[in-house]
Amino acid sequence: MQVVVEMVTNKLAEDEVRRNGWLLDGYPRSGEQADAIEKEGIRPDVFLLIHVPDELLIERVVGRRSDPETGEIYHLTFKPPPPEIAARLDQRSDDTEEKARNRLRTYHANVDAVVDYYREQLVEIDGTKSMDLVFSAISAAIDSAVYMLLEDT
Repeated sequence: MQVVVEMVTNKLAEDEVRRNGWLLDGYPRSGEQADAIEKEGIRPDVFLLIHVPDELLIERVVGRRSDPETGEIYHLTFKPPPPEIAARLDQRSDDTEEKARNRLRTYHANVDAVVDYYREQLVEIDGTKSMDLVFSAISAAIDSAVYMLLEDT
Protein backbone atom coordinates (compact mmCIF):
# COMPACT_ATOMS: atom_id res chain seq x y z
CA MET A 1 0.00 0.00 0.00
CA GLN A 2 2.79 2.43 0.85
CA VAL A 3 4.15 2.26 -2.71
CA VAL A 4 0.82 3.45 -4.15
CA VAL A 5 0.52 6.19 -1.51
CA GLU A 6 4.01 7.37 -2.41
CA MET A 7 3.19 7.35 -6.15
CA VAL A 8 0.01 9.37 -5.56
CA THR A 9 1.78 11.80 -3.23
CA ASN A 10 4.64 12.36 -5.68
CA LYS A 11 2.30 12.93 -8.62
CA LEU A 12 0.07 15.35 -6.73
CA ALA A 13 3.12 17.34 -5.63
CA GLU A 14 4.09 18.16 -9.25
CA ASP A 15 3.78 21.84 -10.17
CA GLU A 16 1.36 21.26 -13.05
CA VAL A 17 -0.92 19.12 -10.90
CA ARG A 18 -0.85 21.68 -8.10
CA ARG A 19 -1.77 24.42 -10.60
CA ASN A 20 -4.47 22.54 -12.52
CA GLY A 21 -5.94 20.23 -9.89
CA TRP A 22 -6.36 16.49 -9.87
CA LEU A 23 -8.87 13.70 -10.13
CA LEU A 24 -8.34 10.27 -8.63
CA ASP A 25 -10.48 7.56 -10.23
CA GLY A 26 -11.25 4.69 -7.87
CA TYR A 27 -8.71 5.73 -5.26
CA PRO A 28 -8.60 5.52 -2.33
CA ARG A 29 -10.27 2.12 -2.29
CA SER A 30 -10.16 1.52 1.46
CA GLY A 31 -10.24 3.40 4.74
CA GLU A 32 -6.57 2.55 5.23
CA GLN A 33 -5.65 4.18 1.93
CA ALA A 34 -7.76 7.25 2.76
CA ASP A 35 -6.02 7.53 6.12
CA ALA A 36 -2.58 7.12 4.51
CA ILE A 37 -3.08 9.90 1.96
CA GLU A 38 -4.67 12.13 4.60
CA LYS A 39 -1.48 11.78 6.64
CA GLU A 40 0.38 13.02 3.55
CA GLY A 41 -1.82 16.12 3.41
CA ILE A 42 -3.99 14.90 0.53
CA ARG A 43 -7.73 15.51 0.84
CA PRO A 44 -10.10 15.94 -2.10
CA ASP A 45 -12.34 18.99 -2.36
CA VAL A 46 -15.13 16.80 -3.74
CA PHE A 47 -15.71 13.06 -3.48
CA LEU A 48 -17.97 11.62 -6.18
CA LEU A 49 -19.87 8.42 -5.49
CA ILE A 50 -21.55 7.13 -8.63
CA HIS A 51 -24.35 4.69 -7.84
CA VAL A 52 -24.96 1.86 -10.30
CA PRO A 53 -26.64 -1.47 -9.43
CA ASP A 54 -24.26 -4.43 -9.49
CA GLU A 55 -26.07 -6.24 -12.31
CA LEU A 56 -25.86 -3.19 -14.55
CA LEU A 57 -22.15 -2.84 -13.76
CA ILE A 58 -21.63 -6.49 -14.69
CA GLU A 59 -23.45 -5.94 -17.97
CA ARG A 60 -21.36 -2.85 -18.71
CA VAL A 61 -18.07 -4.59 -17.95
CA VAL A 62 -18.76 -7.83 -19.82
CA GLY A 63 -19.85 -5.99 -22.99
CA ARG A 64 -16.91 -3.57 -23.07
CA ARG A 65 -14.50 -3.79 -26.01
CA SER A 66 -11.59 -1.67 -27.19
CA ASP A 67 -10.18 -1.01 -30.63
CA PRO A 68 -6.44 -1.73 -30.56
CA GLU A 69 -5.87 0.55 -33.57
CA THR A 70 -7.63 3.68 -32.32
CA GLY A 71 -8.01 3.13 -28.58
CA GLU A 72 -11.74 3.81 -28.89
CA ILE A 73 -13.92 2.03 -26.34
CA TYR A 74 -17.19 0.43 -27.42
CA HIS A 75 -19.92 -1.56 -25.76
CA LEU A 76 -21.66 -4.38 -27.59
CA THR A 77 -25.09 -3.14 -26.40
CA PHE A 78 -24.80 0.50 -25.37
CA LYS A 79 -22.26 1.79 -27.93
CA PRO A 80 -21.94 -0.83 -30.65
CA PRO A 81 -18.87 -0.67 -32.90
CA PRO A 82 -19.18 -0.21 -36.65
CA PRO A 83 -19.54 -3.67 -38.25
CA GLU A 84 -16.30 -3.29 -40.22
CA ILE A 85 -14.15 -3.13 -37.07
CA ALA A 86 -16.04 -5.51 -34.79
CA ALA A 87 -13.71 -8.44 -35.53
CA ARG A 88 -10.57 -6.60 -34.39
CA LEU A 89 -11.90 -5.46 -31.00
CA ASP A 90 -10.32 -6.71 -27.80
CA GLN A 91 -11.87 -7.59 -24.46
CA ARG A 92 -9.74 -7.00 -21.38
CA SER A 93 -8.85 -10.20 -19.58
CA ASP A 94 -10.50 -8.94 -16.39
CA ASP A 95 -13.76 -7.95 -18.10
CA THR A 96 -15.42 -11.25 -17.29
CA GLU A 97 -18.46 -11.72 -15.08
CA GLU A 98 -16.47 -13.71 -12.50
CA LYS A 99 -13.71 -11.12 -12.17
CA ALA A 100 -16.20 -8.25 -12.13
CA ARG A 101 -18.14 -9.92 -9.31
CA ASN A 102 -14.90 -10.37 -7.36
CA ARG A 103 -14.08 -6.67 -7.81
CA LEU A 104 -17.58 -5.76 -6.64
CA ARG A 105 -17.24 -7.89 -3.50
CA THR A 106 -14.03 -6.04 -2.64
CA TYR A 107 -15.68 -2.70 -3.43
CA HIS A 108 -18.67 -3.41 -1.18
CA ALA A 109 -16.38 -4.55 1.64
CA ASN A 110 -14.50 -1.23 1.56
CA VAL A 111 -16.72 1.53 0.21
CA ASP A 112 -18.42 2.49 3.48
CA ALA A 113 -15.10 3.24 5.19
CA VAL A 114 -14.03 5.49 2.31
CA VAL A 115 -17.41 7.24 2.15
CA ASP A 116 -17.31 7.83 5.90
CA TYR A 117 -13.88 9.38 5.53
CA TYR A 118 -15.10 11.88 2.92
CA ARG A 119 -18.70 12.40 4.05
CA GLU A 120 -18.30 16.22 4.05
CA GLN A 121 -17.06 16.23 0.45
CA LEU A 122 -19.51 13.60 -0.80
CA VAL A 123 -21.60 14.16 -3.92
CA GLU A 124 -23.76 11.21 -4.93
CA ILE A 125 -24.56 10.68 -8.61
CA ASP A 126 -27.06 8.38 -10.28
CA GLY A 127 -24.91 6.37 -12.68
CA THR A 128 -27.90 4.68 -14.32
CA LYS A 129 -28.65 7.79 -16.39
CA SER A 130 -27.31 8.36 -19.90
CA MET A 131 -23.59 9.02 -20.37
CA ASP A 132 -24.36 12.67 -21.13
CA LEU A 133 -26.44 13.15 -17.97
CA VAL A 134 -23.86 11.42 -15.77
CA PHE A 135 -21.10 13.52 -17.32
CA SER A 136 -23.15 16.68 -16.71
CA ALA A 137 -23.71 15.73 -13.06
CA ILE A 138 -20.01 15.06 -12.56
CA SER A 139 -19.07 18.32 -14.27
CA ALA A 140 -21.55 20.26 -12.14
CA ALA A 141 -20.16 18.74 -8.93
CA ILE A 142 -16.60 19.60 -9.90
CA ASP A 143 -17.57 23.11 -11.03
CA SER A 144 -19.35 23.67 -7.72
CA ALA A 145 -16.28 22.55 -5.77
CA VAL A 146 -14.05 24.86 -7.81
CA TYR A 147 -16.47 27.74 -7.28
CA MET A 148 -16.44 27.14 -3.51
CA LEU A 149 -12.63 27.13 -3.52
CA LEU A 150 -12.52 30.40 -5.41
CA GLU A 151 -15.02 31.92 -2.98
CA ASP A 152 -12.73 30.97 -0.09
CA THR A 153 -9.70 32.72 -1.62
